[in-house]
Amino acid sequence: MGDRAAENRRCRMRAWRRGTREMDLILGPFADARLSDLPDTDLHLFEQLLAENDHDLYRWITARIGAASDGVPPDFGPQPYASLLDGIAQHASERLRT
Repeated sequence: MGDRAAENRRCRMRAWRRGTREMDLILGPFADARLSDLPDTDLHLFEQLLAENDHDLYRWITARIGAASDGVPPDFGPQPYASLLDGIAQHASERLRT
């Protein structure tokens, strides 16, 4: 799959350069803080997650944080991403508290 440091850099760049500023501010800090500690399998899963649509990602993450919905049941996203999305939501939530 290539060298781990290069994969980390590529993922960090993609996390900070999303289609929406909201996702830049959620995924970028997560990547800065946690990518180097992720197991290889989770890093590859994160790379796959970055290919998802920003609007979907935002909905999946904010559903985990408990953001108010517009009457539509929360969409927690695809099961293979569940633990990674939980970690991203937890990181974002912690950042909001400080």
